[in-house]
Amino acid sequence: MNSKKRLYELIEAKKEEYAALSDQIWEFAETRFEEEKSAALLCRALEGAGFSVEREVGGVPFAFVGTAGSGSPVIGFLGEYDALSGLSQEAGIAERRPLQPGAAGHGCGHHLLGVGSLAAAAALAQYLKEENLPGTVKYYGCPGEEGGSGKAFMAREGVFAGLDAAITWHTSTMTMTRSGSSLANIQVYYRFIGRSSHAAASPHLGRSALDAVELMNVGVNYMREHVIPEARVHYAVIETGGKSPNVVQPVAEVLYLIRAPQNSQVREMFEWVNDIARGAALMTQTQVEIQVDKACSNLIPNETLEKLMQANLEALPPLTPTPEEEVYARAIRATLDQAESAKEQKAFLKSFGSREGRRLAEQLEGQVLHAGVLPHQTSDQPKMSSTDVADVSWLAPTVQCNVACYALGTPGHSWQMVAQGKSSWAHKGMLLAAKAMAGTGLDILQQPELLAAAKQELQERLGGEPYRCPIPEGVQPSKVK
Repeated sequence: MNSKKRLYELIEAKKEEYAALSDQIWEFAETRFEEEKSAALLCRALEGAGFSVEREVGGVPFAFVGTAGSGSPVIGFLGEYDALSGLSQEAGIAERRPLQPGAAGHGCGHHLLGVGSLAAAAALAQYLKEENLPGTVKYYGCPGEEGGSGKAFMAREGVFAGLDAAITWHTSTMTMTRSGSSLANIQVYYRFIGRSSHAAASPHLGRSALDAVELMNVGVNYMREHVIPEARVHYAVIETGGKSPNVVQPVAEVLYLIRAPQNSQVREMFEWVNDIARGAALMTQTQVEIQVDKACSNLIPNETLEKLMQANLEALPPLTPTPEEEVYARAIRATLDQAESAKEQKAFLKSFGSREGRRLAEQLEGQVLHAGVLPHQTSDQPKMSSTDVADVSWLAPTVQCNVACYALGTPGHSWQMVAQGKSSWAHKGMLLAAKAMAGTGLDILQQPELLAAAKQELQERLGGEPYRCPIPEGVQPSKVK
């Protein structure tokens, strides 16, 4: 029997179980470093598949590692399972209807991501056992990707030591393997402490922490003109000091997220923002406390493994939507600004090159679900987003594919994505990703020259620069405030 055919059979045999697992994690909808139920569910599934499981690895809440097999090489599958705050949404409908207003929801598909990676790991481990082949399969349960950089904390504590290659995926509206880096980032709390007083009778006795936050934000806005175009600085005021305008606000806090293509650039911008915060404190005679929340590195791409995963995606039968799935996708698209969605899609496809992009745009014209596989795309420009998968990519050759699980045009981190999270189309995409990942893992195990080439590429891209975790020592994972 064809070895990959056997992998696919093992995944198909448990497709109902995997769909139910992902749906259950969708129901839990636990945010960063609170994924107690989701982690426990995945650990039980791993143990049922014959993996030994080590929990709370690296001292990171709800991080775990499942191990099966023995010997070299060591192939790791990365799983995520955290949700996003404020995105609670009823499944299977095409209107905004929170299950619980203000609660969390899976607006980035991590309920599918974690289970898809588990399905791939379990199938590969079972195949090695049946064929009595050497090799170790590890599943890394990675909490807190959304705003928590769980993998960076795990990397800092040496959890990924000894890993030869890492494989993962992400949910998307289109199926492809993309090359290119991502933005490194650091997230920081700036808490200003002032002095309260009566805002009319004795304002001279008060010192406004809210004024300090406002001045800091103005200062950072002026800074933006003088940083590189690829950099991004976002902020959210999370505490204003109360709701009474006749009280000088004694406490105020703002959360900053600073991004740039390289770790070193983020560090420089971080110090600049710190100076602005200190300046705002001096101007208002307040005190400022600076607390790093989390950080992650820029992704190190690996074209050797990307081409391998692309070949595995293209070798699989394409996804086939049912009439019911298309009807639901059209209903979802009707809730979107379709003109803006079309612009985004065309802008993305243009990145493949003008001629190829036009051809792909013509193929997708009128479609609501992407059933094919886009060509492998390479780019020297970083993706304008961040991921803690990047920290793993500094330590071992790492590959990630995107697989269609949502209607074309669905924006990430939206209620529309949450609504589609338990759909049959989402489940199909998850299984396709599992098969592509399992096949890629088997290729790495059976073709040591590919792994050697991937490792050589990683070393060349690093150019001798060692991994330095961007999260300072002493900073610990924390829940959403």
